[in-house]
Amino acid sequence: MIRRAEQKDIPELLRLLLQVNNVHAAGRPDLFRKDCRKYEAADLEGILRDGEKAVFVMTEDGDKVMGYAFTEMERHQGENNQTDRVTLYIDDICVDECVRGRGVGKALFAHVTAYAREKGCHNLTLNVWCLNPGAMKFYEAMGMKPYKVGMEAVLD
Repeated sequence: MIRRAEQKDIPELLRLLLQVNNVHAAGRPDLFRKDCRKYEAADLEGILRDGEKAVFVMTEDGDKVMGYAFTEMERHQGENNQTDRVTLYIDDICVDECVRGRGVGKALFAHVTAYAREKGCHNLTLNVWCLNPGAMKFYEAMGMKPYKVGMEAVLD
């Protein structure tokens, strides 16, 4: 079952946020601290109340969160050189490492896509770290294509 995340899901979201962070910390310890999270409980409380953000969870037995998708509406209007449009930005998708390969990610992505269409979005966007080739392959399999590339030169 996929539904909007609720305050009662915060402990499960925190558990999965730790998994995501530790994938990043293993791949880029120069950028990410191990055993930390992108968001803490107070942050999640605000996100779940924010009307421009939607967090979806796929649950088993109603409470056990198998995966999540954090999204945010981006409204591009009146910009000098870009067309007016609404984009649904996927801030984060995570599938619990214990249930990977069972279609949770595909189901969440399909749900987010349907939500974006329902809201009249022009496109879906997200950022994916190069340290995570599995995620990159997953998003490509979902039909996503690169539309801009971030680059760096590490100086130390």
